[in-house]
Amino acid sequence: MTSLQLKLTRKDPLSPRITRFRFEHPRAAELPAFSGGAHVMVEMRDGERLHRNAYSLISDPSDRTGYEIAVQREDGGRGGSRFMHGQTRIGMVMNIGLPVNLFALDLTARKHLLIAGGVGVTPFLAQIPQLARLGAAYELHYAVRRREELAALPLLPAGAAVHVHVGAEGRRLDLAALLAAQPLGTHLYVCASERMIRAARETALAQGWPQEAVHSEQFLAPAPGEPFEVHCAASDRTLSVGAEQSLLEALEAAGIETPWLCRGGACGQCETAVLACDGSIEHRDHWLEPAERASRIMPCVSRFRGRLLTIDR
Repeated sequence: MTSLQLKLTRKDPLSPRITRFRFEHPRAAELPAFSGGAHVMVEMRDGERLHRNAYSLISDPSDRTGYEIAVQREDGGRGGSRFMHGQTRIGMVMNIGLPVNLFALDLTARKHLLIAGGVGVTPFLAQIPQLARLGAAYELHYAVRRREELAALPLLPAGAAVHVHVGAEGRRLDLAALLAAQPLGTHLYVCASERMIRAARETALAQGWPQEAVHSEQFLAPAPGEPFEVHCAASDRTLSVGAEQSLLEALEAAGIETPWLCRGGACGQCETAVLACDGSIEHRDHWLEPAERASRIMPCVSRFRGRLLTIDR
């Protein structure tokens, strides 16, 4: 995947766990354009370990002088967010992938209903300025458990149509009432936990929303697990996948080409055929249909438990 070498120019804590990072071209060149909902892949070299994490762009798409992301530190994760918080320094140059948009606005919509759960507000920070310039009707519902989790609130443009829902204060988001009140032609966009996405999607479809009017995004970090063996039939190689390593990372380390765009189980680019399975696949993606899961795997986020997995790579 093509990437840019960009310099870290700002690193601003937004809360104890969330930090904003800004990257600019070392020679102040204009950066490639993006639209609201796009993400970039950030490469982090941590000793011998290479992390690649996807982060939504939160800056205004009209600003071509830099890319901004917000990263929530996950102390129980595999290390990428801890690297960003603890090891990055102003002035360092990092590889940043070109913007990719898997969560674009449908500009034919009569209205845009944006629902964010916690840090899931990030793609909407870029979409709202875009909607405002277009004069499009929209509203953002920003749901958190506690008020201190509203780290992105100061980043929203003045006058943005934002409704805040704080669970601990008894102001929980009523999905059924909210969706039922929307005019015909509204499109729904949800970026939140898997549970919240599922609830929003099921509620919308139960109320008769067209499936093409319901959009969601959730990037998953590869979960650690037990080591396993995988045989790559096309290249005739057997690989060991470590406990802290994804199957995609093991394939890359072995030089076995595997396409990807998001590395989070959302884009479908790394979908791989399963030829034999002596055990069980732990599917964690949002791409495969239930009927496909016996014969396909998404190497970026899914794992295997058993004797041997054979794939078509």
